[in-house]
Amino acid sequence: MRLTTLILILAAMTFAAYVFGRRRALAVARAGGAVRLHSLPAYYGYLAAIWSALPAVALLVAWVAFSDSFIIGRVVASLPPELRDQPAAQLGLTVNEIRNLAAGQMVDEGRGAELQVAADLYNSLRTTSSRILAGLAIAVAFAGFGLAWIRTRPALRARNHVEVVIRGVLIAASSVAILTTAGILLSVTFEAARFFSQVPLADFVFGTEWSPQTAIRADQVGSSGAFGAVPLFVGTLLISGLALLVAVPIGLMTAIYLSEYAAPGVRRAVKPILEVLAGVPTVVYGYFAALTVAPFLRGIGAELGLDVASESALGAGLVMGVMIIPFVSSLSDDVINAVPQSLRDGSYGLGATKSETIKRVLLPAALPGIVGGVLLAASRAIGETMIVVMAAGLAANLTANPLQAVTTVTVQIVTLLVGDQEFDSPKTLAAFALGLVLFVVTLVLNVIALQVVRRYREQYD
Repeated sequence: MRLTTLILILAAMTFAAYVFGRRRALAVARAGGAVRLHSLPAYYGYLAAIWSALPAVALLVAWVAFSDSFIIGRVVASLPPELRDQPAAQLGLTVNEIRNLAAGQMVDEGRGAELQVAADLYNSLRTTSSRILAGLAIAVAFAGFGLAWIRTRPALRARNHVEVVIRGVLIAASSVAILTTAGILLSVTFEAARFFSQVPLADFVFGTEWSPQTAIRADQVGSSGAFGAVPLFVGTLLISGLALLVAVPIGLMTAIYLSEYAAPGVRRAVKPILEVLAGVPTVVYGYFAALTVAPFLRGIGAELGLDVASESALGAGLVMGVMIIPFVSSLSDDVINAVPQSLRDGSYGLGATKSETIKRVLLPAALPGIVGGVLLAASRAIGETMIVVMAAGLAANLTANPLQAVTTVTVQIVTLLVGDQEFDSPKTLAAFALGLVLFVVTLVLNVIALQVVRRYREQYD
């Protein structure tokens, strides 16, 4: 049985358990002679559905997580000794070939015949596993519903049990973000520590030359690498700063116009059109920057006697700024509209004009939300890759001149992880060190934003 079919069957059984559980509660109450139920009948239905669904879902998740490892173990045990006793890396390749052969894909003709038996065993075990899973899951769902049916009585605190389950689900959902952040931090920190064991931290943080090329094997002649990340930090700040110089004023003024000056019809038409910019793929912005903005800037530079590189930080920053305008404008518009009308009326009552009200009342009151929008736009600019690759290039130049080619941290992370470089080499591990720097920078930005929000929120609460 296919997994999707089994899920649909379990969903139907869960709905049926809710219906029959609710009816069971009403029947028990009537049989007792006007006995009042502790909870509403719907809660008894919810409890029956939970008892039917949760054990079956837990079994399904555990089975899917561990069954493939068990099947692969059985398949590997059935291989001939010359295939079973291979090194771990070669054995992994053999297992992948068996999976491909079992899926009907072509493999090496010389190995296809000897692996066909293993592929047939793999398919057979998977079929048996799916049948056992379907039978057990349906049986567990029936057993759970039966237990709920037996326990249903007027004194059962069904609502309390349901709320406990819902609270547990909410806690698990809220823990996902925390656990994900902790996992990212630990994985990046561990690999970055391996990098700093080979490259001094001072050389990485304060070095001014970035050339991470190293020899792949010991018998090759290659560079030992230079991992000074200052050019990457400067390039990231330069392009992100240019983008924010474009996005923050335009986005904020757009939000003020839409919120305070535009007619309702204009606002309903303009705001969705503006937000379309946020949905345009970044590679499209990259093409626009490389094919339209860069030649335009070179032409203007030639007329003014300036040497503008074909790939420049200015072109990438301008286009990136256009891309993140919706992040600033949309969030700022929402927070300005959320300012209580009483503050506007009080300002007008004191004789202030609309512009004075906006400058002295609305913007300070909405500043926490505006800071959040700017922070989101800054994070988006710092993490952008495609526009920088196509419009600013890959050259790690230490310069503050926006007319020159530069690169950013995210672009170098992608570049370092491409190719056949060994995973434990300093070149590859440098990507994790750069990722850790981005994590710390984002954390600092969040702390600053929280301080600003807390300060102004206290004044306007």
